[in-house]
Amino acid sequence: MSAHEPLAGEAARRVALEQDFRAQVKRDLGRNFGASLAHGMLGLTGFRLVTAPTFVPAYIYLLSASRLAVGLALAAQFIGMALSSIWGATLIEHRAKVLPVVFSIGWLMRVQILGLALSAWLLDGWWAMAAACLFLALFGLFNGVQSVAFAYLMSKMIPVDRRGSLTGLRNFMGGLIAAAVAWAGGRYLVGADAFGNGYASTFMVAFILTSVGISALSFVREPESPWVRPRARLRERLRQVPALLRADPHYLRFFRARALAALGTAALPFYAIYAARGSGLSGEMLGYLSLAFLLAQTVSNLAWGRIADRRGYRQVFLLSLGLWIAATGGLLLATGTPGMMLAFCGLGAGFGGYFVASQNMVLEFGTSQDRPMLIAVSDTASHLMMAAGPILGGLAAEGVDFGWVFGAAMLLKAAALLMVLRMEEPRRHNA
Repeated sequence: MSAHEPLAGEAARRVALEQDFRAQVKRDLGRNFGASLAHGMLGLTGFRLVTAPTFVPAYIYLLSASRLAVGLALAAQFIGMALSSIWGATLIEHRAKVLPVVFSIGWLMRVQILGLALSAWLLDGWWAMAAACLFLALFGLFNGVQSVAFAYLMSKMIPVDRRGSLTGLRNFMGGLIAAAVAWAGGRYLVGADAFGNGYASTFMVAFILTSVGISALSFVREPESPWVRPRARLRERLRQVPALLRADPHYLRFFRARALAALGTAALPFYAIYAARGSGLSGEMLGYLSLAFLLAQTVSNLAWGRIADRRGYRQVFLLSLGLWIAATGGLLLATGTPGMMLAFCGLGAGFGGYFVASQNMVLEFGTSQDRPMLIAVSDTASHLMMAAGPILGGLAAEGVDFGWVFGAAMLLKAAALLMVLRMEEPRRHNA
């Protein structure tokens, strides 16, 4: 037997496994597309009520009357995400199927939303503030693992030229529900102090919606990965991160750009506080601002998805950052409610495009074995910056005008935009 025959046999076996994998992806695409869409319609709807820059920042500000406290509470969530992302990659990169991890961690995330709602009902003052920070931190901790596992699951099930359509349609339909619920939550729950605490009632609605949404994933048929990495210790994988970053200069540019843009989210928790500074944080005002932000984020997702499928996520990243910068400037110049609403529309559309692009573009780098860690490393840097941003923004907002916070955020996003301009489109690069 020739020395080359075993190598040729192994290569043929790997090709056959890859062909079987792709055949299953194609066979189950309709089913998995539909299940993912249903999950997004309800699951993401509830999460947006918690992560939109309206209800949680307003609730924390109501409890503390401190802009710094708002920054610290939001930072707790992102610190939890940063701490767990790489750990999440080590939990899944040796598994042929990751759906069980997505289910278990997904339910742990939802328990934290339930805790946020119950603590708002049962506690007052600084006890409620401490509980909110704790539940937001735990929500972030589990979300860090979930974002890696779910993104990797999507990269396995949905071909690259269909992810934009799925993301756009899922976010559009889920966002329509979220916008309606956010408006109703602001007007009829927070505004009317429903069930004794309007914020608690809104968070409970978020828990119910996300709980129903995750059940849709039970219809998913996950293809088994043809090959995976051997199981490794967390410390060992951390030592390999620098080499992973150096291996692809285009990924490194994306990594840096996403981190810069994430630090630019320092202003995000203060949009609603700034917009409502003259009229107070009324439930009706929060409802209208949430409606503008979420509806614009929703409608724009159809356009972002179409651009992504045709031109790639690099184009979406560039356009959305440009829009986000312009809308932040518009918020500073706005004088009345119509101007504020228009600015929030731009902020929602720009932030939505950035969020979609940053989460999906990373799926186009590296091999399938390296992809969980590439996702995790990028998420970790982004979450660390998003944790530092609200703290720095809160400190600045306590001592200076909001304009300085918003101006610094615009400069950081402009730097990220310039970094992406130096990066090649991943699909062309990989091809």
